[in-house]
Amino acid sequence: MPDVSPQELHLDRERAGSFGSVAERYDRYRPRYPSELIDDLAGLRPAKVLDVGCGTGKAAVALVERGLSVLGVEVDERMARVARGHGVEVQVAAFESWDAAGRTFDLITCGDAWHWIDPERGVAKAAEVLNAGGTIARFWTSTALDEAVSAAFDPIYRMYAPEVTQVWHSAQSMPRVHASSDDLFERSASFLPVEMRSYQWERSFDSDEWVGLAATVSDHRKLGAERLKVLLSALRLKINELGGTIHSHHETYALLAQRV
Repeated sequence: MPDVSPQELHLDRERAGSFGSVAERYDRYRPRYPSELIDDLAGLRPAKVLDVGCGTGKAAVALVERGLSVLGVEVDERMARVARGHGVEVQVAAFESWDAAGRTFDLITCGDAWHWIDPERGVAKAAEVLNAGGTIARFWTSTALDEAVSAAFDPIYRMYAPEVTQVWHSAQSMPRVHASSDDLFERSASFLPVEMRSYQWERSFDSDEWVGLAATVSDHRKLGAERLKVLLSALRLKINELGGTIHSHHETYALLAQRV
């Protein structure tokens, strides 16, 4: 289980900074966001986009491919270096303290990263750099496995990594989320009420792809190199026993808030 609540994950800087050490692996194995989401964001017709916590450019690259002007802000130079290799302009800084130098934007995106940002300071910063009528879109993906695969993985996690046993949900227990008063954007006078959208998609992974993905998850990385190696070896063996391929179900949630 996590050491802190989801609302306090930004305080766990060691975990937040764990991705840079596997930046190339992260770029290779982390899935891209669904094209329907990217199309919806591009459909807002923003002249300038700021991608917060852009990582290796998973969202930024897709937006650039649709002809948009995108600037990334990323706290880790190693992640930023990979994004730059994909043609994305990136400045290295924590979003909360980033110097926008007077620049403002029509769209702010943040994929799978807002929980690493101080929520109160993040809302204030977004209001500062977002043009009136502009939108901030925060999105993340929940991943679930077929029931049989989840059941096969469960004893492996109980044995080698009990603190992350439930990291992969079964499809039947995939969590559902919604905008609520707990969201500081919902309570901010600078933004209109939050709109939630969701996008469902599926994918198959071979053992190398799944193990590569698992190795980039922050709570897995907290296990340390030796424990992680043992866990991944056991997962690889199990996937191969199951036929070499597993099927996953994904739901990407997007929370959109418009600047007043």
